[in-house]
Formats: sequence, structure tokens, C-alpha cells
Amino acid sequence: MSYETILVEKLGQVDWLTLNRPEAMNAISLGMVEELNEYFGRLYNDGSVRIVVMRGAGKSFCAGLDIKERSSDRGEVPFGGGFGFQGYLADVYVKMRRCPQPIISLVQGPACGGGFAFVLASDIRIAGESARMNAAFIKLGLSSCDMGVSYFLPRLVGTSVASELMLTGRFIHAPRALATGLVSQVVPDDKLADAAQPYIDEMLAASPRGLRMTKEGLNLAIDAPSLEAAMAIENRNQLMTSSSPNFAEGMAAFLEKRKPNYVAD
Repeated sequence: MSYETILVEKLGQVDWLTLNRPEAMNAISLGMVEELNEYFGRLYNDGSVRIVVMRGAGKSFCAGLDIKERSSDRGEVPFGGGFGFQGYLADVYVKMRRCPQPIISLVQGPACGGGFAFVLASDIRIAGESARMNAAFIKLGLSSCDMGVSYFLPRLVGTSVASELMLTGRFIHAPRALATGLVSQVVPDDKLADAAQPYIDEMLAASPRGLRMTKEGLNLAIDAPSLEAAMAIENRNQLMTSSSPNFAEGMAAFLEKRKPNYVAD
């Protein structure tokens, strides 16, 4: 599908998704919300895509909401569960978590507000040396509890650091993001794509069903009310993955000390 505010480059089973408004620091416009909703919404049933790599064009990841557009056009959109634009944008982050494909975010420059939330809603985060991220909402007279930040951030860095960042709106830069576990790696900006490749290769070495169900199982386990509930999901996942011919192939490959030849399942 042709998009205007994002680019999607398909390299085998990997989609490289680029937020493509570099002249506006990839700020989130209504058009971008529409296109991201469409893209992440259809991924749920797209078995041809196994991994998504998300990045920003130019020197920024995403500067957050396009305030100029929203201040000049306050007309609401008839989407988002009755919450207008607010709910429509929030749907993007829900779809990012619901899609079975792991999402790798490559962050350079600013990732603010809703852009920060894109980073948090990803599964693996790699920062360029220029990366700086913040919950900018509170700087605009709003609450920092927006676009899933109050859900994602404390689960990633703990309540203390999350409280600091959300109550002040201050930036967290790449070195501290690495120290707090917010990102997995910090590399020079021009090495971000290279840094993503080992993660891609290792995830593609997993069986398709095993990869999908690991993301789903992690999502459910984070909010599991008990150990027994988490184990019930694990038991269900293992029974479903072991029913695939890829399980026998994986076992054989392990014993024969070769790479498995998995099929779509």
C-alpha cells in the first residue's frame, strides 16, 4: 500500500517502517495516525511479516504531536472509541502491542511525547548516541499519563525513574537510557541499522509460531495476577508450538548441529 507520511520497505520477512516527515521532525499528524492505524491493524493477520523495524527519517525519531496542525484544526475525527483524535492515536499503540510481530525501534535525536510512546510500545529499543526521550505532555499543560506511557514506562524502568521522568518531563539521554534498561544498546547514529541486524537474524532463526507466541506470552505474563496464571499461558503456548512440525525440525536441527529449516505455521 502507498503511504504519504510513512515508508514501508519490505526486506524478506522484515518490514522497515520509517516515519517520513523529516521536515517536521516526524511529528505525528492526523495523516500519520491514519496510516499507522491501517498498517499495524493489518499486521495481525499478515503472516508474511515476522519483524518490524521502526525508525525516523532524518535526524529525529519523532518529536511528538504536530502541535501546529492540531492547534489550527481542532475538528475531531469519528474514530477512537468515542474519544476522537485522542482515542484514534491511542489505538496505534494498542495495535503495536497486539500485532504478533516483534517491533525494534531505532531511536536517534528526539523522541518526545507520542514519539516516546512509540519507543516504549516497541519490544526492543536501540538508541543512537544522539537519542533523547521525554514525556513531553506535562510541558504542555497536560498529564504525562498519555498514550500508554503510564503503563509502559514503570514496567521498563521502575516506578521511581518513571515518576521522575513523568512528573518533570525532563529528557533521558542515551547513556542513562542504557543504564536504566530502557534501551538494549547505544551505538553511533549511523550504525543503528547495523546494530538491529543481529537481533533480526536471531529472531528469524526462531520458528514463526514460537516468535509470535513469545511476544504474546510476555504481554500476558506482565499483567498476570499470579504465577499459576502465567504458567497457564506458558503451558498453552508450549502445547500449541509443539503441535507444529517445526518443533520436530527444531529438535532434529539441534541434535544434528545445523540450522533449522522452519516452515510457515
